[in-house]
Amino acid sequence: MDTLRKLLQQPSSHTSCFVYRRRPLGGSEGNEMGGTEMKPDQPEPDEDLEAEPNSDITALVVQQPQHRRKTVIYLFLCSLLIFTTAFLLGYVAFRGSCHYCGEVGEMVPVEDKPGIDHYPTAGMYPGELRDMLKKYLQDEKIEATIRTTHPSGSSEGTALAAEILEMFKDLHMDHTWTDSHYATLQFPSRTQRNSLWIVDAEGEEMLEEIPLEDPDSYCAYSAIGTATGGLVYVNYGRQEDFDWLRSAGVSVIGCVVMMRVGGGVSYAEKVLFAQKAGAGGALIYPDPADIPQDPRRLGLNSYTAISEHVHLGSGDPFTPGFPSFNHTQFPPTQSSGLPVIPVQPISANVASKLLSQLSGLACPRGWQGRLPYVRCVLGPGFSSGDGRKVRMGVYNIMKPTLLNNIFSSLEGRIEPDQYIIMGAQRDAWGPGAVKSGVGTAVLLELARTFSHMVKNGFFPRRSLLFVSWDAGDFGNVGATEWLEVGSLPLAVSTGLSPSSIKSLYLNSGAYSFTAFGGVPAMELRFTEESRVYPFINTPLDTIGRLQEVLGGRLGVVGRSLAELVGLMVLRLAHDHILPLQITSYSQSALHFSTQLNKYSAELQARGLSPQWVFSARGDYSRAAKTLKEDILNSDIQDETMIRIYNTRIMRVEYYFLSQYVSVVETPFRHVLHGRGEHTLSALSEHLSLLTSDPRSFNEARFRRQLALFTWTLQGAANALSGDVWNIDNVF
Repeated sequence: MDTLRKLLQQPSSHTSCFVYRRRPLGGSEGNEMGGTEMKPDQPEPDEDLEAEPNSDITALVVQQPQHRRKTVIYLFLCSLLIFTTAFLLGYVAFRGSCHYCGEVGEMVPVEDKPGIDHYPTAGMYPGELRDMLKKYLQDEKIEATIRTTHPSGSSEGTALAAEILEMFKDLHMDHTWTDSHYATLQFPSRTQRNSLWIVDAEGEEMLEEIPLEDPDSYCAYSAIGTATGGLVYVNYGRQEDFDWLRSAGVSVIGCVVMMRVGGGVSYAEKVLFAQKAGAGGALIYPDPADIPQDPRRLGLNSYTAISEHVHLGSGDPFTPGFPSFNHTQFPPTQSSGLPVIPVQPISANVASKLLSQLSGLACPRGWQGRLPYVRCVLGPGFSSGDGRKVRMGVYNIMKPTLLNNIFSSLEGRIEPDQYIIMGAQRDAWGPGAVKSGVGTAVLLELARTFSHMVKNGFFPRRSLLFVSWDAGDFGNVGATEWLEVGSLPLAVSTGLSPSSIKSLYLNSGAYSFTAFGGVPAMELRFTEESRVYPFINTPLDTIGRLQEVLGGRLGVVGRSLAELVGLMVLRLAHDHILPLQITSYSQSALHFSTQLNKYSAELQARGLSPQWVFSARGDYSRAAKTLKEDILNSDIQDETMIRIYNTRIMRVEYYFLSQYVSVVETPFRHVLHGRGEHTLSALSEHLSLLTSDPRSFNEARFRRQLALFTWTLQGAANALSGDVWNIDNVF
């Protein structure tokens, strides 16, 4: 994390870039790309990092605390703005956001080293470029281009895509085009609405219908059908919540579970944990303890539910791992991340009506919300004592939908086959002012600004690519389908806030690039610590409410945001060596090696040796250190050598994607940042069972996990080493 702080505090006369790369499927060489996604979402808690206003970027965020800083932070009262910035050099590229390694093991941008010069771009120096950027950015342009967004596949959404395409064309950039896919999306049925009832003990007689006050809210990719059973309150629906219930003797098998929004887990993860515990259905509601619900103070009203998709994956779940094209015939298949139980979002009022009737054990400390007239008990029974149950019905429909990603580009003058990608989600279930409207407006203003800069003497070293992504609300479908074509870019989602560094999370627009595509990624988010913007994924996320929150300063805030992104892109546009701290992964492996040593006695008793892991870690550390030294001693003007170094750096992320699991079954394959049995986090959790629960330790499974991780680490070491004669795989 210190390297990111130093990067932001560099003197303005130096530049740095965040770059990574990814190899295309099939091993062929291709173009290289990078991207920035602009999309707000709800923040997740993580460690803090102090920042000081010692550079243009840092000062832009933290200066004038009573005015500008406050205004910038307010843009994301609840939410975050994501900028996924990506590259592809020589081979197509990669990513990184560490699900396991956290502060010690993240791949982070490296500060400039003394003696490494940066070329001015076409005679223009960084200071001149910054001045030009600030000159052309306009508050009023951003405010004027914010649009009410619409769901993918709607006539209004198609019209908005056409409007953005024409805006790109009017800028007369080098290339403008549309990337189209047919994907299967899920929408509420217009003929049979989702329903919620209280029924008798046999589940046959309908005793009372519980009206869903927000009938258009739904969870995309929920299982279709009904679920009937007792009702159990499970707090946030995290794994630790279900573990506590099990330890307390409260079974959720066959029950409908009630979960709160938040808790650091997405809807998809909540549903996964509920399924694993044996639940038959799930209801998810916003509790006033987590989501402000006083409309007089810009809070969510109590009769509004919050929608979110529940596919534990990315892209079209019916073409997992390969692109969705209308002209291609696919065998019947679907993502393993699709839920098998029905899921429905409900309002706080509906939750209160149900939970107020429950009986059972009292909730443990920390589980109490702030619903009115609710005494926190777990269920599954009702206080009436007659054995009544809950029945929920979900009747959403699947629909093949034409998606359109809109692209426009400015060609680089020295390395045109390398790209910096700036992207924004275009769709939203509601009006989407924060969800997609602001990001789209900032994207268009950056496109306009950079096109004017090019016409006035700015020649970027690498190409700039501006993208309006479709179907982001369904799990980054548009971006993922484009990645699956083989255009796998190196994405860097830059994570930056006035005072903290936070890791990517599952619903981040950058996460797909990172965990699925192998693209290094960081996420940029602005938050106000004391408030949550409550309107994301609701019909209340309007431009009017956003303006009210910002005190009418939407244009000013948008310009500050665009300026921050623009400064980062300027750095990415012409730096020579990719400033990726490749040695940081050595620390992740070292941390795990230390864990293995702690369990050496238990492992030896079972005939298990960690020596292979130690050897692979040593090979990676030596290769990373050697490459770092070679770069420092190299001639920065030798373009051939620079490209060789960058190619070796970019290969690393690709080789941290496990080659031993199927993308169909396990889409997030990165062993450090992904999800699944193949990851280092899963291996560490299994290792801990040696002392915490020896009977649950599965030796055969552990041997497989350890072997696959070892060879993945060894493959990354070999790729970093570069020359085949320097590879030594003798154990």
